[in-house]
Amino acid sequence: MKYDISALGNALVDTQYMVNHDFLSDIGLEPDSMTLATAEEHAPIIKKLEEMGSESVSDCGGSATNSLVAASNYGSKCHHVCRVAEDTDGKKYLDSLQNAGVEHIGYSKENSDLPTGKCLIFVTPDAKRTMSSMLGISAYLGSKDINYDAVENSKIFYIEGYMVTSDDNFSAVTSVLEHLKDKNTIKALSLSDAGIVHGFREKFNIIESYGIDMIFCNDDEAIAFSGKNTLEEAIEFYKKQTYLMAITRGGDGSIVIKDGELTSSPAESITPVDTNGAGDIYAGSFMHAYLQGNNIEDCASFSNYASSKVVETFGPRLSSDGYKKVLNKLKKS
Repeated sequence: MKYDISALGNALVDTQYMVNHDFLSDIGLEPDSMTLATAEEHAPIIKKLEEMGSESVSDCGGSATNSLVAASNYGSKCHHVCRVAEDTDGKKYLDSLQNAGVEHIGYSKENSDLPTGKCLIFVTPDAKRTMSSMLGISAYLGSKDINYDAVENSKIFYIEGYMVTSDDNFSAVTSVLEHLKDKNTIKALSLSDAGIVHGFREKFNIIESYGIDMIFCNDDEAIAFSGKNTLEEAIEFYKKQTYLMAITRGGDGSIVIKDGELTSSPAESITPVDTNGAGDIYAGSFMHAYLQGNNIEDCASFSNYASSKVVETFGPRLSSDGYKKVLNKLKKS
């Protein structure tokens, strides 16, 4: 196969800020959640942040993007299905993908009046992240943005859960899944946000009906997707499913359920700074390690370690040297 991992997800230029919980209350956001917004809704928030002089960092993000960047830095060959406009942010985004070694089809020629997507990320003193996303041109990702040959010739096709929030994005997902029918490509899915799982459950059911092989989520998302009331009940539910279920649990590490067996992997002992991107690097690290033939225990341990390094960092990614140091953990396992 030509690629190790292809992914479909939002292309968002992230700007991350250090704020307190009172700030979130003032702008009407629920802590540790993701909401959609317009550029007009972002404007007064950005003005308020500038007046506060809040510490910030800006980079090209998006959940699937962060996962691919990690996997690519480890040595996986990756292709990204996403939509960017031919504007300053779009150029920055494609340059970032190129620098990370992630391939992409290029600028979108449709909806050229729309900007490249943006995400405001607010990190509170408890290291939790709250996101407000303006999808821009990304909301209209369609079949013309998809290199079906690249996806078909990938070992894993990874779907960002946020894709269910836009009808165009969801159609793009199902068009690829239709194309992959009877193909050997592993189909992986992130659940992204518990509120989104609850709000778009029917779309997640449709995605699942195509025969998903791997699901990545946190414990709240796992409970939401199972339709149960507790994590313990959800675990028993997932033991009966055919797909691999990887559940991140923050300071409690992660658990992976496959073929009725549960593998528990403890967390690294760290001082958390920022949890943004922790689940993204976990998924990217797990998929890379899995494709290298590692067992579930080693995949989980490596992914926990990678997540811990991101949580120790302000921002959703590591430096090139940071990824290299994380990869040494896998090589030694």
